[in-house]
Amino acid sequence: MERISQVLAMEPTAQVLGKEPIIPFAILLVVILVVPILFERLRLPGIVGLVFSGVVLGSSGWNLFHPQSPIINLLSDIGLVYLMFVAGLEVNIDRFRQRKKRSMGFGSFTSSVSLAIGTLIGRFFDFDWNTSILIGSLFASYTLLAYPIINRLGIVNNEAVTVTIGATIFTDIGALLILAVCIATIQIGEFSFVKLITSLGWLTIYSIILLVGLNWLGKEFFRRSGDDEGNKFLFILLSVFIAALGTQLIGIEKIFGAFLVGLAVNEAVGEGPVKEKVVFVGSVLFIPIFFVHLGLLFELPTFATSLESFQLTLLIIIGLIVSKFIAAWLAKLVYRYNWLETLTIWALSMPQVGTTLAAAVVGYQAGLLPRVVLNSFIVLMLVTAILGPLITSRIAVALTASPVPEPASPTLTDPKKEETRSTFTIVVPVHNPQTQQYLIEMSVLLARQSSGRIVSLAIATSTANMDAPQLELSLQRSERLLAKATVQSRVFGLEAEPLLRIDDAFAPGISRAAREQNASLIVMGWGKRTGLRARLFGNVIDSVLWASHCPVAVTRLVDSPRKIQRILVPLENLTAPALQPVQLAQMLAEANQSQVTVLNVCDRRTSSSKIAARRSHLSLLVSKIALPNPPEIQIIAHENVVQAILQAARLYDLVVLPFTRNRTIAGGLAISDVTSQLARQLTCSIVMLGEPQRTQNGTLLTGISNTTTVV
Repeated sequence: MERISQVLAMEPTAQVLGKEPIIPFAILLVVILVVPILFERLRLPGIVGLVFSGVVLGSSGWNLFHPQSPIINLLSDIGLVYLMFVAGLEVNIDRFRQRKKRSMGFGSFTSSVSLAIGTLIGRFFDFDWNTSILIGSLFASYTLLAYPIINRLGIVNNEAVTVTIGATIFTDIGALLILAVCIATIQIGEFSFVKLITSLGWLTIYSIILLVGLNWLGKEFFRRSGDDEGNKFLFILLSVFIAALGTQLIGIEKIFGAFLVGLAVNEAVGEGPVKEKVVFVGSVLFIPIFFVHLGLLFELPTFATSLESFQLTLLIIIGLIVSKFIAAWLAKLVYRYNWLETLTIWALSMPQVGTTLAAAVVGYQAGLLPRVVLNSFIVLMLVTAILGPLITSRIAVALTASPVPEPASPTLTDPKKEETRSTFTIVVPVHNPQTQQYLIEMSVLLARQSSGRIVSLAIATSTANMDAPQLELSLQRSERLLAKATVQSRVFGLEAEPLLRIDDAFAPGISRAAREQNASLIVMGWGKRTGLRARLFGNVIDSVLWASHCPVAVTRLVDSPRKIQRILVPLENLTAPALQPVQLAQMLAEANQSQVTVLNVCDRRTSSSKIAARRSHLSLLVSKIALPNPPEIQIIAHENVVQAILQAARLYDLVVLPFTRNRTIAGGLAISDVTSQLARQLTCSIVMLGEPQRTQNGTLLTGISNTTTVV
């Protein structure tokens, strides 16, 4: 044993790690878990931390990992395929259709200008035409890294923003097509126009088969699978890797097939639990490993000591920024956007993460791009991933002060003001006897204020046999909960209607019962989520939010709702659809004779005139929902939104928050949400109002539900 220990001690660390595949995999998991959190606390994107980790762990740092390691190469290849699949899956086809002509127009501007400037840079450094054109094509695409920012600010429906979002489908396909042509050219060997046309013909046929055939097959499979999310998930994964294999068989890179699958199943998957799980698996494991591997490929000594490498990188960064600005300026001239919208387009189209990096790695592996170019594009990603969201957050805020159209009627409408509307119905799922009383009490206050009714709902989970003892026990427990709910509601002056339902699971049972009862609101309880399974596969709240047809109020009540006297409603999004939490708070306030304060936090450098404009804008929005007792409007200038709200919340009994989730970027790495931070730190009662999925305009909802569970 001593001799073995001595031999192991003499072996280099890298060799020991190379013999034990579990060890590097464990290190990768630690990096993926810890590093993005640390970098996000420094207000830097998590992907920057992952690439930096790769540099530190590779030959430029501790030399723990080799970029050609079989296990890392395998996981990185899966991450590369997954990255492009997610890029296609998250292309917002609805946004593209809304402004199809203008999206194609801006897409052609940014693609052509970027292609020209990138090609000129390549030729300036004496690269051949094939490599130079590929460099230009890498400039064309962009990643909507700042989408969570514009979504939070409520400017997603601004035409300039919609056009920028829609154009991604054009730029991504264009960049991948040029990559395919460039690689096909070198595979042909001696250039042959006939062979090139043949390759493009096969590519066209294969693309049509995927986009049309897989779209139909996906919809049919999802329709026949019903609620079986596991089979849907496996169908998507199988489609991705079979399509990637198919593209390789016809001589095209696998990332093109993965992207096409994302586009093909885009509508079939839709916005729901299946998409959330598909994206989640890639974003927490495979895609981060791809970015770590990217850092392993980066040669820091070569970059730091080579003047030519530094000059190339600097020119690529300047060329990219200038080309995106020229494209935004052309959009301004043609479509008559103002400077604020123009700069927002420029900032949104600046980050080069998903498609750009994937195509750069494939070009490097195919021998089209030298290592020095790959190094330059890695640095470009790091710079633009920081610069793009930073500029967007500074500029796009001012777009929220622009005049807005007449707001649509809020989802939560007082039935007393609409005689033609059916009775305001509140469905209260009862499951935990300890929290049931406050849920019933809250529902009674809201129902009495709106002259509505309450349906207390208990779900008994079904079994294969309807005479099974487990089902009988579940039914007995549900009946006891419903009887208790009826007594509690009667005490508060409004008797709840009991509803017992046998269903496969809690979440589908709640959503279906709410639909059958034509519910106007679902009131649920929540607590801190624990366990890996809850995070990986979601919980009842997640599933209800995905499936429900009406708003869902998720509550954490630390005291009786009748004791609530002061209610705070923080609003980040100063648009009419964001006012549903205000209306819910006002209904509760009228029942309790309480006071509501609507709070908006702006940057501490905001001028007094802009603060006054925000206050006026918010007052106008609130006045249009016709509240009998308008809430107080408060604007706070502070450098930290979360800390400002937490300080203000100390004086309030209840905080009402919008229940939203951030849209994951093409890289799949979620950006932290203000709501989730508040939910972890607030000590008073909380109500989160989640809007039905159909009102989210195609955005992915991630946020506080990642830290909650039904109690």
